[in-house]
Amino acid sequence: MTDEDFSQVSMLSLFRAELETQSQALISGLLALERDPISADALEGCMRAAHSLKGAARIIDLMPAVKVAHAMEECLVAAQRGHLRLRREHVDTLLQGIDILKLIASNPTSNDGGTNSEVARFLATFKKVPLSDGVPLERNLADDFTLPSDVQEDLARSSSASLLVRPEPQTDGSGVGSERMVRVTADSLNRLLGLAGESLMEARRLRPFTNGLLRLKRLQSDLATAFDDVRMKLPSMDEGLAQALTEAQHKLRLSEVFLGARLDELDSIDRKATDLANRLYDETLASRMRPFEDGVRRYARMARDLGRTLGKKVRLEIVGGSTGIDRDILDQLDAPLGHLLRNAVDHGLESPEERLAIGKTEEGLIRLEARHNAGLLQISVVDDGRGIDLQKLRETIVTRHLATAPTVATLSEAELLAFLFLPGFSMKADVTEISGRGVGLDAVQAMTKEVRGIATVSSEIGIGTGFQLQLPLTLSVLRTLLVDIDAEPYAFPLAAISKTVKLKRADIELLQGRAHFRFNDRQIGLVTAREVLNRSETLLEQDDMSVVVLGGNQGEAYGLIVDRFLGERELVIRPLDPRFAKIKDISAAALMEDGSPVLILDVDDLIRSVEKLASSGGLRSLRRTAADADARRRKRVLVIDDSLTVRELERKLLGNYGYDVEVAVDGMDGWNVVRSGPFDLVVTDIDMPRMDGIELVSLIRNDAQLKNTPIMIVSYKDREEDRTRGLDAGADYYLTKGSFHDEALIHAVVDLIGEATT
Repeated sequence: MTDEDFSQVSMLSLFRAELETQSQALISGLLALERDPISADALEGCMRAAHSLKGAARIIDLMPAVKVAHAMEECLVAAQRGHLRLRREHVDTLLQGIDILKLIASNPTSNDGGTNSEVARFLATFKKVPLSDGVPLERNLADDFTLPSDVQEDLARSSSASLLVRPEPQTDGSGVGSERMVRVTADSLNRLLGLAGESLMEARRLRPFTNGLLRLKRLQSDLATAFDDVRMKLPSMDEGLAQALTEAQHKLRLSEVFLGARLDELDSIDRKATDLANRLYDETLASRMRPFEDGVRRYARMARDLGRTLGKKVRLEIVGGSTGIDRDILDQLDAPLGHLLRNAVDHGLESPEERLAIGKTEEGLIRLEARHNAGLLQISVVDDGRGIDLQKLRETIVTRHLATAPTVATLSEAELLAFLFLPGFSMKADVTEISGRGVGLDAVQAMTKEVRGIATVSSEIGIGTGFQLQLPLTLSVLRTLLVDIDAEPYAFPLAAISKTVKLKRADIELLQGRAHFRFNDRQIGLVTAREVLNRSETLLEQDDMSVVVLGGNQGEAYGLIVDRFLGERELVIRPLDPRFAKIKDISAAALMEDGSPVLILDVDDLIRSVEKLASSGGLRSLRRTAADADARRRKRVLVIDDSLTVRELERKLLGNYGYDVEVAVDGMDGWNVVRSGPFDLVVTDIDMPRMDGIELVSLIRNDAQLKNTPIMIVSYKDREEDRTRGLDAGADYYLTKGSFHDEALIHAVVDLIGEATT
């Protein structure tokens, strides 16, 4: 490539950047002109944007773009001079011109016939644009409406210089200005934020070190006092001893003075280093933020065009455009917000005739708002449409066989609305290009869960519908609740917690043998975090228990008893080493202020673990007193089988006999479970997906901590070579399912590990 080619590529890139900026200004101005066709400010802004694009296209010799921009400019100048009143059809054509400019810029060297025909049709349309007196708007109209010379010079300078200096984006009161920019990759920013977080953690470690030196200073003071006591109690000491004691006291005082001075310096260094690290971290975090409006500005036109397609008048109002949002979250919001806005236009807003008939304005309003609240990002999409008909929703739920009519009749409004987020659920009977397949709200729910957020919906018939997304401010920093579980700190993402309560022992009820407590007029299942995480037994001697309530928005809610609350923390997320694969109930890790690690809990995984324990009958009743913990321990058996029937049969047999039984659905699941806690016996099948029983037995026998665990194979394979293969791999007992009966299994287990309790 020649030098000239390089120059052309560079200038084209700058033109595309300017087109992106100016097209946003044009779209905003044109939508404003659609509501107020004689707005002088909007007309001036659009005309200047079109003129700048025409000059920029001429500099790089992009003549099709010059012709399109010139035609747009002529139309806007005519409107400025009062010879043309912009109507909706004019706005449609001008918006089409923006699309054609982007098409030209995407492939400027192509002689594509489709692009050329689009340009030709566009220019022909403008030749026929009617003036107020019925005279067509010819291509040379701009010559008849000459701008003042100073304005022409200003526009000329702006169009030619705009390719060399990125133009300042126009603002509409959102507070989003422009600054000089540099291109930095997202990976570089992520690494920079990680290093800033590490520097913050290291700076905070100075405070514990300073506190340790303060304790040393107090010990020195105590030592000086002890020397004084020795001198008081030995009044008749000889001269040599007295001189030595005096010298020791003098050196001790010198060391006290020296340590005090160094402590003052260290305290100053600590404060300055912590302040500097905090500022560095905050600035680095801010560099990842983008104004909310950057990611959603284009939705105004999308809502308007979609409304035109459906015969509706729609206006999108963006509130909180200057709200800072993590660039990763803003990117992930793109598809969900698009779904919500399409639903609002298609499902929510009525036709103009319907709106006028019920006393509403002809134009429907959708409000898209972003704000920070309590350290979280709140996104809401609210329309002033018809609202959700709960009776029709009930009928749809029953028709789709998602619940029975008696059950649906007892559901609250929040529980009914939660069905809207189910995959494939839609209240529309017919499927169109816009909606009806039931994938939009499912995508919204999936995105919010992926970023550890919450999606909710509210509606009032005849008033409108609102969707609320509660998201973290950034994916790199997480606001958490620190708790103590078995003398180890764990972190719950705050966004995933429904409530934290101090529960009185007297408030615990037993329902069907399981502990529950009443919360918001619901019975919430109560389990201990130690049990779910396979920690040691919990001794619940205190009257007040610390409970974290999880779930409850769209499914079952559970109360998790922790040892104590440690307070809220903002943690810099550190992903786990991929060699660990997925760790059960854990999503990530972080460092505390003193440099100690803390694990961040995966709340969705925790709820699944609790449900799995509950469905398998593995939940233990809560220990009420310390004496209960001294009761006889039940021996634990892990049953691994991919057949649900066999797995449940073995679990019930062993459970009824008194053993504490856990289950796994295949060899890989069993390998993860067997490492999570001590088991007295492993019962496994051979033929299973992902990992067969022989491989599992070999892994257990090669593990230093698990190698002595008794293993029983229960398999349909009854050939002698199969039995030999299993025993050679390390199994202690081989039982065939063909000769399987209750007594045989129980007798084999008792022979291997003894009775169920010790």
